[in-house]
Amino acid sequence: MTPAPPAPTATVTVVGIGADGWAGLPGASRAALSEAEVLIGGARQLDLLPPECTGQRVAWPSPLRPAVPGLLAAHAGRRIAVLASGDPMFYGIGRALAEETDALRVLPHPSSVSYAAARLGWPLEDVEVVTLVGRPAARLAAALHHGRRLLVLSADATTPGEVAALLRDRGFGPSRMRVLEQLGGEQEHATAESTADDWPHPPGDPLNIVAVECRRAPGAVRLGAVPGLPDEAYEHDGQLTKRHVRAATLGVLAPAPGELLWDIGGGSGSIAVEWMRTHPSCRAVTVERDPARAERITRNADRLGVPGLRVVTGAAPAVLAELPPPDAVFVGGGLTAPGLLDACWEALPDGGRLVANTVTLESEALLADAHRRHGGELVRLAVAHAVPVGGFTGWRQAMPVTQWAVRKALGTSGHETSEHEFPGPDTSGPDTSGPDTSGPETSGHDTLSGADR
Repeated sequence: MTPAPPAPTATVTVVGIGADGWAGLPGASRAALSEAEVLIGGARQLDLLPPECTGQRVAWPSPLRPAVPGLLAAHAGRRIAVLASGDPMFYGIGRALAEETDALRVLPHPSSVSYAAARLGWPLEDVEVVTLVGRPAARLAAALHHGRRLLVLSADATTPGEVAALLRDRGFGPSRMRVLEQLGGEQEHATAESTADDWPHPPGDPLNIVAVECRRAPGAVRLGAVPGLPDEAYEHDGQLTKRHVRAATLGVLAPAPGELLWDIGGGSGSIAVEWMRTHPSCRAVTVERDPARAERITRNADRLGVPGLRVVTGAAPAVLAELPPPDAVFVGGGLTAPGLLDACWEALPDGGRLVANTVTLESEALLADAHRRHGGELVRLAVAHAVPVGGFTGWRQAMPVTQWAVRKALGTSGHETSEHEFPGPDTSGPDTSGPDTSGPETSGHDTLSGADR
């Protein structure tokens, strides 16, 4: 019996188009659009095509992303051309199409970012691009550093005003701003430069990009690019991992692009927040059973530029089964909850990392037992701060933190073995600090439950 032939595969060409429309397209792009049997794009983009593009015109539905597989299947075997703004592979529809079909041809157009850099005279390799298309404006906060140049991809005409308001709120009101509209088209326009503090411009064209030269206001808290942000950057109730312990903890957690962290006992969310700040693709889920603290974590994440932090309100280990598999786990509270450490260990994939901190003898005993069974490193982190003693100065010792850090060995998931060599912090000197113990502890599991942040 002769097998049935395979179903025809959609031939998809993605054509980048600018504000200058058909006139700005090269010959290859014009030919692809003229020969297409199906033309898919936004209504504005489809309106840029001349009558000689005779293919069936299909406007993207909303929401767009879930509709991609169905549209490709509906027109399988036909010549499909998809219109995209600028470069389709730069925050464009090209990514979604590449995830659905291997039969993809991309004909890019200069992106709005390229046009903006050219108009401003900014070397593109020195500029950070932040998109706010379909994303909260709060994510811009993670990119704010004095002297940096940003190009912000706008969602609509209201985005420049939102950017100005966020800059003022985050201590960057003196930053210089310009809005560039309809780049590359006949209606191209740029606003006069102004500071975020004095932003005078009403909403203009929805097709715009915002250029920002970051200037931090005098007295604003300086936030660096590495873990160990100042403690005053966080809203907290005393449950805050102090910055030296936080930096040491992130060092052994070792975040890498695209990885997911479970942060158990979120407290103020500082470990998860700073994990996500290390790279835009880093993800985190924080588990906090106290609703007030969970809300506080959300506010901290929003303010510090990682609004994508997922906050789960509930008790561990009960809620862990609902979470996606982690690349790393941090346990900052609730260590005495029955089965918590075992559940975290079982959830880790081969090569995954687990780090747990505590200041109590009861939880320290649990970490010592886990170290005996699984290996890794068990260290004591302590620091003393210079404080006034009468008319002199002396050292005040913070509570020491016991930290267990372990990496699950390759090929041993579900077994009682692990790698004993773990890149831990330098314990030769007191470069870490203990948690703030000024706040009351309300957990029923551990005097550090809810995290020491």
